[in-house]
Amino acid sequence: MKANWYYLPLTFLLLIGLVACGGKSPKASQSNNSGSSSQESNLTFFGVALEQFDEVGRPIWKVNAKKAKYTKEKQIGQAENPYGELYQDGKVVYQIKAEQADIEQDGKQLFLKGKIFATDPSNGIVLQGNELEWRPQEDLLIVRNQINGTHKQLKAVAKEARVKTREQRVEFSGGVVANSADPQMQIRTENLIWQIKEEKLIGDRPVQIDRYKNNQITDRGRGNSAEVNLKTKIATIKQNAQIDLLDPPMQIASNSMTWNMTTEAVTTNSPVRVFHRAENVNVTANQGEMKIPQKTVYLTGNVNAVGQRRQTLKAQKLTWYLDKKLLEGQGNVVYRQVDPPLNFTGETAVGNLQTENIVVKGGKSGGRVVTEIIPQQRVNRQ
Repeated sequence: MKANWYYLPLTFLLLIGLVACGGKSPKASQSNNSGSSSQESNLTFFGVALEQFDEVGRPIWKVNAKKAKYTKEKQIGQAENPYGELYQDGKVVYQIKAEQADIEQDGKQLFLKGKIFATDPSNGIVLQGNELEWRPQEDLLIVRNQINGTHKQLKAVAKEARVKTREQRVEFSGGVVANSADPQMQIRTENLIWQIKEEKLIGDRPVQIDRYKNNQITDRGRGNSAEVNLKTKIATIKQNAQIDLLDPPMQIASNSMTWNMTTEAVTTNSPVRVFHRAENVNVTANQGEMKIPQKTVYLTGNVNAVGQRRQTLKAQKLTWYLDKKLLEGQGNVVYRQVDPPLNFTGETAVGNLQTENIVVKGGKSGGRVVTEIIPQQRVNRQ
């Protein structure tokens, strides 16, 4: 059951003086009919303190201004150099300031329009925007219109930021671009949740993650959703997950992948496809791991490697040494090539798929059979 709130009237502390621009009569009508003229309250105050309290007398906001205009409709209008605090449970959750802002309040909500800065004193987050809305009953702070959020761990721009102060959660939406210093990366999406205490970023929409080294992109991840742990520096990409590497020039695709940005390893327990763009070699398997610095790929379960000329190597396990251009297959090995047509089976295989130089060992006859396949010299016919 929600508690009923009551709100105290505005309190204006007149520290310097008061200029009243009210009571002016409108221009007389040219009509002969008699009419009544209305007076609009338009007062200018110097040294203004705007306060609001909850039902037990705890403050929910306090705003001060050097100068402010008072109107009947808005209660307080344009204010110069406003600054103050937003409270939750009697404690300051955000400090706000602006050079100039329009202020409105209805007892339940506070609105500011202008170039506004909101700072969380507990963690140092600064949100900058052109509109601010404080809804204390909903524990919700909204900053809109050209959002720029800064923190020692993250910098983000978006159209809107919605802050849950008790949960220590910020949700950015609309053209979100978030940059992290450690790990050095950039996230682009339409909706990004930042769980501040857990140090996690969660994207539930299509997301792109660019990994940087020395301010240069080295890897790029994509997926329909993602979660990044800023503490462990591990990203989990799900649903149509894909990671593109610059060196080596590889593409890894799966339904779900874990990307460790410290060890630079990509792991998946789901069906995976690994494509070497330069060599045009495509490998699929039930699961796999790639160690990027070592330029080595480990694949397990129904491994199928296909070369540029449709030559294939199947195995239960496969280790792919990218620098050496070497494949090592184990378990139920089957090698096939189209030209010349050859088919070999065994327990292990080692070789270069592109040059079609493969050594298969351990035939089904029980002996240690070694079969060496060397491509025939092709003669160009005129």
